[in-house]
Amino acid sequence: MDSPGYNCFVDRDKMDAAIRDLGPKELSCTDLQELKQLARQGYWAQSHALRGKVYQRLIRDIPCRTVTPDASVYSDIVGKIVGKHSSSCLPLPEFVDNTQVPSYCLNARGEGAVRKILLCIANQFPDISFCPALPAVVALLLHYSIDEAECFEKACRILACNDPGRRLIDQSFLAFESSCMTFGDLVNKYCQAAHKLMVAVSEDILQVYADWQRWLFGELPLCYFARVFDVFLVEGYKVLYRVALAILKFFHKVRAGQPLESDSVKQDIRMFVKDIAKTVSPEKLLEKAFAIRLFSRKEIQLLQMANEKALKQKGITVKQKSVSLSKRQFVHLAVHAENFRSEIVSVREMRDIWSWVPERFALCQPLLLFSSLQHGYSLARFYFQCEGHEPTLLLIKTTQKEVCGAYLSTDWSERNKFGGKLGFFGTGECFVFRLQPEVQRYEWVVIKHPELTKPTPLMAAEPTAPLSHSTSSDPADRLSPFLATRHFNLPSKTESMFMAGGSDCLIIVGGGNDWKKKSLSVRGASREP
Repeated sequence: MDSPGYNCFVDRDKMDAAIRDLGPKELSCTDLQELKQLARQGYWAQSHALRGKVYQRLIRDIPCRTVTPDASVYSDIVGKIVGKHSSSCLPLPEFVDNTQVPSYCLNARGEGAVRKILLCIANQFPDISFCPALPAVVALLLHYSIDEAECFEKACRILACNDPGRRLIDQSFLAFESSCMTFGDLVNKYCQAAHKLMVAVSEDILQVYADWQRWLFGELPLCYFARVFDVFLVEGYKVLYRVALAILKFFHKVRAGQPLESDSVKQDIRMFVKDIAKTVSPEKLLEKAFAIRLFSRKEIQLLQMANEKALKQKGITVKQKSVSLSKRQFVHLAVHAENFRSEIVSVREMRDIWSWVPERFALCQPLLLFSSLQHGYSLARFYFQCEGHEPTLLLIKTTQKEVCGAYLSTDWSERNKFGGKLGFFGTGECFVFRLQPEVQRYEWVVIKHPELTKPTPLMAAEPTAPLSHSTSSDPADRLSPFLATRHFNLPSKTESMFMAGGSDCLIIVGGGNDWKKKSLSVRGASREP
């Protein structure tokens, strides 16, 4: 076996133990689909030399701004920026948010080089305000660069990508925060068992999910992160969500039922990721990641945009220095014993429900719109009180003391479009749930049998307490536009509708293989009793 061509920044002894150089030396593939498969299979993962060539090629092909700093720019500015300071003592740019440079088998010279490159990037990209993932990216790229200048150029090309359909690294606090919210939405849908565990052991679930990028860009061992980065350069940002979801699934599988090893689940996940080699190989991690049938790239992008809009409306666009937004007013912080009262659910039950709603609306405190105790049992009054608000949450307590409800994504005024007839509307974010006699949530899945879309009443109950997150009736503020019509390969448009309301009943439909269990029909009087 030839000795790998490690550069002067690498601790060779550590590197030999981390990544052995056994793989092929050339890659002639030009077809994108074939390249995706090779990246997922780890074709160049066992060859240090070939990985360097592939990175060079993939990064060179990234479409960039017309003026993108290159290696010559680095040579011109590094002396002026660094001066006579020792590279090991150089401060990191503020935009890395106190993120440390991961060692990744670098020697002292390599770690100092990462600091120098980051400072030069800060000089050339003054628009970058928040980018904690960058130290890990630069540290990895340094392994596969001839010198600091080449590594600088590669990092700059990734940051300067101007393809609107290709997202690579978050460079603002707004983008970072919305990605955390989007990840929380994806966990809520695709990792429900893990999400339930997180809710049970965490006071603020978003504090846990806000750490998801750190799992990848810092805590993952070098050989794992390199495999993820291989696929990331080919397929883009969606890969990061996939791998983070897979990590959470493995964490739940290993730790479910066990006591926390530290004071917080957040710290436990970090330790789990750092020692992930004890649990799963890089191959198995990626296998799990790509087994998740995730939303399309376009759908995730639109969800991200919706989350960004919600943050902007709350004025959360930058990280405040005086009051850190790491303690954000998110899921559990929006529901306190002091500000929440209900005859139907406890504060703890409401917190559980709040952990199910889309992350962007967990920013808001619930507002009581209708209560049968206050407003009676008229559906007409129910509609009057709720119209103009979306989304809403419906809580119901039956005469048998059963507690159920629904999350409703769309304004009830949409029912008026059907001219008094019963018609379905809404989006795939709608779901129904029950709390008593046992907790269960039913959400959307693909319907393979259209005949099952005829909802069968589960129970007759009286609307009791819908709660709204928002008072906006502007169609531009509607939720998840990508969920509204066609994006889930449904057999027809009507099967993507989840709410219906008439003069004598309203129907909410969730998902599932047994459609009857997931339909909720509510009937009420047409006038005040």
